[in-house]
Amino acid sequence: MESEFDVVGFGALNLDIIYHVNAIAGVDEESYIKSRDRINGGSAANTIIELSKLNLKNSYIGKIANDNEGETLEMNLVKNGVYLNNMIYSDKGNSGKVMGFVDDNGERALYVDSGVNDEIDISQINIKEVINSKVIHYSSFVGDSINAQIGLIDYLPKNIVLSFDPGMIYAKKGYSSIEKILERTNILLTNEKELKILFKSLNEKTSSFKDTAKYLCESGIENVIVKRGKNGVYGVSDDCEVEIDGFNVVATDTTAAGDSFNAGFLYSYLNGYSLKKSCAIANWIASKTVLKIGTTGFPSLPEIKEFEKNIP
Repeated sequence: MESEFDVVGFGALNLDIIYHVNAIAGVDEESYIKSRDRINGGSAANTIIELSKLNLKNSYIGKIANDNEGETLEMNLVKNGVYLNNMIYSDKGNSGKVMGFVDDNGERALYVDSGVNDEIDISQINIKEVINSKVIHYSSFVGDSINAQIGLIDYLPKNIVLSFDPGMIYAKKGYSSIEKILERTNILLTNEKELKILFKSLNEKTSSFKDTAKYLCESGIENVIVKRGKNGVYGVSDDCEVEIDGFNVVATDTTAAGDSFNAGFLYSYLNGYSLKKSCAIANWIASKTVLKIGTTGFPSLPEIKEFEKNIP
C-alpha cells in the first residue's frame, strides 16, 4: 500500500514568546528587553511545517487545548499545509507555551510551560493512519508523553523510517530513558553537546564525538548526524563518513536552526540524496534560518534547488 504521508511529526506543540534582550541574565544578574515576538514553535512541528513548504505531504501528532494559543498553533499548521487528522484536542488545561530570551549573538535561554503536551496517551493516537507514512519524526516532550512515543514503536512496521532529534530535554533524561526509541531509530539528528551528555556512559569507549557517532552507527543506527553550529556538521552511516564546514554568518536567532536542519536533511533523504549532499543541504538551510527570527529565514524550494546545483 502506498504511503499516505511522507513524514508524520510527533512532539510538543508550543507558542513561543521570544524576548530579544541585550544579554541573557544569570543568577543575580539583570538585562533588559529590546523587543518581543510571538512564534509558533515545537521542534518537530517546525520541522514538519518546513517540510510542507518543500512540497511534501505531512501530518502531525500533537495535543492542544481549547484556548487562544491552541487555536493559533492549529491555524499555523493548517495554513502551512500540515494535515490535522492526527491532532488530539483537550477540553481542559492549556496549550503549550515557551518563554524564550535571545541575546545579540543569537544565543538563547528557554522556559517551557508544557500544558496538555504532556497528556498524550497511546490510546489517543490513530495508529492506522500514523503507520501509513514513510517517516516518523520524533522530538522531545517535557513530561509523560514520552511514554506514548515509546508505546508507538511497538506498532511501527520495519519499512517506516524513525527519525529522532532528542534535544537537550531527552539528553538530560539519560540513555536508559529513551533506550527503546534509540534502538528503533534509523536517523539520529543531534548536536555535539547533546550527544556528549546522552552518551556519557560511552566515554570510556570513545574519545570524541566522532567516535561516539561511529559507535552508535555500528550499534545499529543507520545514520548518525551531529549538528555542530558554526563548525558545520558531521555525519556517518554504514558505508560513508562526511564532514561539512560551517558557514560564516552573523546569527540573529538560533532558536529553530536545528529544526530547519532536520527538515533539510529529511527532504534530502526522501529524495534519495547521498549522505554528503543531504548534510550539505541541511547545513546550508540552517545557516540561512539563523539570519532571521524563528523559521522566517527558511529558504524557499527554488532557492534550495539553486543551491543544490553548486554542490560538488
